[in-house]
Amino acid sequence: MYQQNQLAEMRIDRFVRERLTPALERAAAPASIEVWEAPGEPVPFADAVVNDFRPFAAGEAWGRPWGTVWFRVTGTVPAEWDAAAEDVELLVDLGFTLSQVGFQAEGLVWTPEGTILKALEPYNAYVRLQARPGESFELYVEAAANPDVGSNWTFAPTGMGRVSTAPRTPIYTLRRVDIVHRDREVWELVQDIFTAKGLALVLPETSPRRAALFAALEAAVTAVDPFDVAGTVSRGREALAGVLASPASATAHRVFAVGHAHIDSAWLWPVRETIRKCARTFSNVLDLMDQDPDFVFACSSAQQFAWMKQFYPELFERIRARVAEGRFVPVGGMWVESDTNMPGSEAMARQFVEGKRFFLEEFGYEPREVWLPDSFGYSGALPQIAREAGMDNFLTQKISWNEVNLFPHHTFQWEGIDGSRIFTHFPPVDTYNSILSGQELARAERNFADKGRANTSLVPFGFGDGGGGPTREMLAAAERTADLEGSPTVHVASPATFFEAARAEFDPAPVWVGELYLEFHRGTYTSQARTKRGNRRSEALLHEAELWAATAAVRAGAKYPERELREAWQTVLLQQFHDILPGSSIGWVHDQAVENYARVAESLEAVIARSLAALGEGVAGGADGAVDRPGTGLVANASPFAVDGVPAGGVAVPQRTGDARIERDGDGIRLSNGRVSVLVDADGLIASLVDAATGRDAVPPGTRANVLQLFRDTPAQWDAWDVDIEYRLSGENLSGVDSVEVVSESPERVALRVVRRFGASTVTQTLALAAGSPALDIETNVDWHERQRMLKLAFPVDVHTASARSEIQFGHIERPTHTNTSWDVARFETSAHRWVHVGEPGFGVGVANDSTYGHDVTRHPRDGGGTYSLVRQTLLRAPLFPDPEADQGEHVLRTSLVVGGVDAAIEAGYRLNLPLRPAPAAVDPLIVSSDPAVVVETVKLAEDGSGDVVVRLYESLGSRATTTLAAAFPYQRIQRTDLLERETGDGTLDLQLRPFELVTLRFVRG
Repeated sequence: MYQQNQLAEMRIDRFVRERLTPALERAAAPASIEVWEAPGEPVPFADAVVNDFRPFAAGEAWGRPWGTVWFRVTGTVPAEWDAAAEDVELLVDLGFTLSQVGFQAEGLVWTPEGTILKALEPYNAYVRLQARPGESFELYVEAAANPDVGSNWTFAPTGMGRVSTAPRTPIYTLRRVDIVHRDREVWELVQDIFTAKGLALVLPETSPRRAALFAALEAAVTAVDPFDVAGTVSRGREALAGVLASPASATAHRVFAVGHAHIDSAWLWPVRETIRKCARTFSNVLDLMDQDPDFVFACSSAQQFAWMKQFYPELFERIRARVAEGRFVPVGGMWVESDTNMPGSEAMARQFVEGKRFFLEEFGYEPREVWLPDSFGYSGALPQIAREAGMDNFLTQKISWNEVNLFPHHTFQWEGIDGSRIFTHFPPVDTYNSILSGQELARAERNFADKGRANTSLVPFGFGDGGGGPTREMLAAAERTADLEGSPTVHVASPATFFEAARAEFDPAPVWVGELYLEFHRGTYTSQARTKRGNRRSEALLHEAELWAATAAVRAGAKYPERELREAWQTVLLQQFHDILPGSSIGWVHDQAVENYARVAESLEAVIARSLAALGEGVAGGADGAVDRPGTGLVANASPFAVDGVPAGGVAVPQRTGDARIERDGDGIRLSNGRVSVLVDADGLIASLVDAATGRDAVPPGTRANVLQLFRDTPAQWDAWDVDIEYRLSGENLSGVDSVEVVSESPERVALRVVRRFGASTVTQTLALAAGSPALDIETNVDWHERQRMLKLAFPVDVHTASARSEIQFGHIERPTHTNTSWDVARFETSAHRWVHVGEPGFGVGVANDSTYGHDVTRHPRDGGGTYSLVRQTLLRAPLFPDPEADQGEHVLRTSLVVGGVDAAIEAGYRLNLPLRPAPAAVDPLIVSSDPAVVVETVKLAEDGSGDVVVRLYESLGSRATTTLAAAFPYQRIQRTDLLERETGDGTLDLQLRPFELVTLRFVRG
């Protein structure tokens, strides 16, 4: 029987390949082709079509990498064809390969009037012609010569990731541009066979249903005359009709198929190409909707809708009409499908604020589902942030990529660090690019981990990553499996429909507590350090710009720069997309990201300067809340904590206590200030760091801190994405030193400089201690020219603990430092925001940073007994794919070591990221929290332009807190709101917060 089935399968495949596929076209006729090549970047339709087009023919080469070629296609449908208009198509082969949809040449088809019809892509290379036999037509094809940078994932270095390093010769050959009379009945038989055979192959060998399917398939092959396919195709369909009409069992797994296209907002192509990919994909979707009234498509990322509104307004209006019908469904509620590990607190909130604001303003529609199929792990703060944004449900797919541990649920309640829960689904189909094949549907049923308690899952279908979306073949598969014996039942629906059904059948669902850590792609916490530094610096500048602009508006009546701030936010949010901020895109993307961050910085620095200047003028005019003592030495403190006596959110003259000292100590140099004493040895390493209050040395016996370590970094796959645990087998300490010299010895600040050279690189470190400061500041300048190496900065800390705390959005997470379980082992590299902390009761050390996200924290045997903790920052990597020049050149990274509890680490993180800046006049803060555990994260004016003051704060230590806010400005009342600043209840100055609770207050001013 097994051999018979093999032979039957071979016979069926050959029949489809040699008989049915050629018969899909009843007839074909060549079209006429002319060409014009855009000389540089893409141009709009109106600019392209006015150029001189020259004759062109199939078989000719076209398209330099990243170039655009416009083809003018004209022709007449042969008069002798007996064809309905819907059966006449233009078939275009731009030189497609069938390996990776969305990673190669693509085309967009336009009418002469400038209306988009649809896209041309592998597996979707047709456009329906409305011309009848004897009628002529004219179309334009905007063809993008995008190179396949992935190259089937060999991860070999390539110059294709930048125009400057890509070849200038054509990389595609136009194979075909033909008018085709399509045989719909043959196409339907091909779809019948796809479904029947796909189902048969996933059923057990001994299954009667499998035998019946193969028997029907063989009968279909026999029924169709190979020499007259068109005349006998109906017999083949009749042979399969019975087995395809057999209904599913009552206990069949229930699948909700959601059409979508996971279009990466940048990845192996630049952002400008993503804009065109969206137009191509969305035009495909609209064309399918014209053909199939039941087709529903879900689209995440408000940014992609916004691009359509800006660049393709006619297409956007067609989308708007389908949104109103409930068929083109905005989902996700975020500006982009962002990374969730690295965006800061307010940035993560603004993903939802900007995303939902767009959907509400443009469509009057509010998504309730977080849609993040492909992000590289999910922060434990996300459930609360999502719920505060009005989200009820969460979807991801990426956890199926775990290297070590199989996630135990597919439908569950996900609980975040504050106790908030969100209903979550993780599709067991294990892909977000399904084609609704029998194999995929069977996998969804087989994998579903919650059988017996639930029986429903979601399958996202459509070509994604590079776009394309669902095809008519996928819709045909969905139609045939809607109620089919042996298969899960398939219902094409929206995400909201799925979640409603899943909630109804699974209550209560099991609970997963804490982050959804992806056991994969850990290198994304470090790759492309310039992009990461730009993100962190932009977040800090946005915090400052909103604070000082709001203060200037309230204190001095200055105009609030809403437009500049919103534009800056949208740029930063776009670049938090899960292949930009993680550093996994081509070099072109990161070059542009750095340029964009520079423009954001220029804009925000201007906002800050204007705001502080307005406050200075307000002092002279007696503005409310401004203290009339302008003078030199004033600084503005945007941190939510007082720094050197300057109040949080205020402007004052800094007041430092004590003196800093530097002196020789044997072969080393000692830096001290009465709070800490740091001994730097002759190698430029920290031999001891003593806390004056406790007398304890933070450096364990027999170790040294501030050790640069170099590792081989050659992951098995996915270069820029991955760090493999085997890197630990090849490390070396860079203890050799070129020079150690004192560079500052004033009472205000002492510092020394350490220079090291290794390989082709140089590291210059400045170790500084300010008067009155509890923290040692380390500035690390790296001129980096290594390849496939990783640089870490190591700090052994003399504390015995089983866990480390790492800052995430609006709080922190505690992660084990031991390796008791496979889950602990797999978490060998982790992300943190501004600090990590290790401690015992009464003593601890925080390691803060200004742009580093990757860390590892481990425990080791201590001389004299016990264990110590080793905290390492992952400073730099040097992967070769997809950007062979990743991270080459100069970098500046700042670190602070602070002795104390988690509160000290929090303060150090804010101080390092929000440095004091000069200001013209002393000003009182707008808002102050009486309990330092309650951190005022954001002060801004309301999004609606009312002038109301919005304050976002959170409990930071993981314990219950009571605080009283002091609001030093007039207001009428206080509202408690969600993240979108919609009232949820009465607000008050006296607050009781649960651990890590996030609170948004709106002070109504008039």
